[in-house]
Amino acid sequence: MAISKSQAFFERLWYRPTPWWLWLFLPLQLLLRLVVLIRHSAYRFNFFKSTKLSRPVVVIGNITVGGTGKTPLAIHILQWLQKQGYKPGLVTRGYAGTAENHPLVIDADTSAEISGDEPYLIFHKTQAMVVVDPIRSRGGQKLIDLGCDIVICDDGLQHYALKRDLEIAVIDGSRGLGNGWLMPMGPLREPKARLSAVDLQVINGQTMTLEPQAIQGLGHDKPLTVNTVNAVAAIGNPQRFFDTLSKEGFKVTAHSYPDHHRYQAGDFDNLKGPIVMTEKDAVKCHQFTNERMYYLPVKTQLADDIEQKLQRQLLALL
Repeated sequence: MAISKSQAFFERLWYRPTPWWLWLFLPLQLLLRLVVLIRHSAYRFNFFKSTKLSRPVVVIGNITVGGTGKTPLAIHILQWLQKQGYKPGLVTRGYAGTAENHPLVIDADTSAEISGDEPYLIFHKTQAMVVVDPIRSRGGQKLIDLGCDIVICDDGLQHYALKRDLEIAVIDGSRGLGNGWLMPMGPLREPKARLSAVDLQVINGQTMTLEPQAIQGLGHDKPLTVNTVNAVAAIGNPQRFFDTLSKEGFKVTAHSYPDHHRYQAGDFDNLKGPIVMTEKDAVKCHQFTNERMYYLPVKTQLADDIEQKLQRQLLALL
C-alpha cells in the first residue's frame, strides 16, 4: 500500500507555488479562517469552557497538517524533566489507536494498536506516565491524580478546551508553512499569525535536529551489513527519513505510507532485501518481525539558545 493518492496530490500542491485552479478553493479557505476566528474568540471570551489544571501544562503542537517533529521534542522534554528530578506526564489524543475507554493509562501490556503508535513510542522511550484521552483536560487530570507535577500535551495547540502555561510550536524546516493558505487551499490549520502568540518556536532541521543513531535490528541483533535497503516510513514527512538514510551512506528504495498506517505482514512481502524503518514504524511491526527488519533511532538535539530558553521556561513553571 502506497501513500494515499489524495494525500500525495494535495501535498504536492500545498508545498509549491499555487496553481491558478487551486484558487477555486478560496471560499472554503475563507470559511475555515472564519470558523477558526470564531472558535478562538469563543474560548477567549469564555463562551466555551476551558479547563485550568492544578499543575503546569505545556502544549507542543503545530499549525500545519501532518508531522513536524512534535513527538521527538516531547520525548526530549520528558527526559530532561526526569533528569531534573521531576515527574512529568504526557497526555495525547492517541491518533489511530483503537482504545474505546478513556482515559487510557499506558503500561507495559498496552499494545501500539490500542494506544496509537506515538503514545506507545513515548512511553517505551521515557517510561513516563502517558495517558491517551481525546478530552485532554480529563487525561491531564488523570496524570495529576497519578502524581505527575507537570503535564505535557502532545499535539494540542488547537485544543483550547485545555488552558496552557507554555506553548511550543514545531515547524518543519524543509517544508515550512507551504503556500501559507488554510485548508483545503493549503496545509495550515490556523493562520500563520498564530505563531506570534506561542512562547517558543522550534524549527525541525534548523534549531532542532534529529541525529541518527546506530541502526538496530527489530527483534534481533543481526548487524546490517549492506548499504542497499528498502526504506519504509508512515510519518508526516517521509522524505526527511529517506534523506537521512541517504546521508548515512545508504542506497535507498523508498516506500511511503499514510501517517499512522497500521502495518500488516503482507506490506513487506514484495520487498527484497533489508528493510529499514523509523522507530515510530517499528513499534507496529513487532508481531511479524523477521531478520530483514531494522529501525533507525534518533536523538533530539536543540540549538544551544533554544535549549537554554526552553529550560528556563520549564523551570519557571515548577
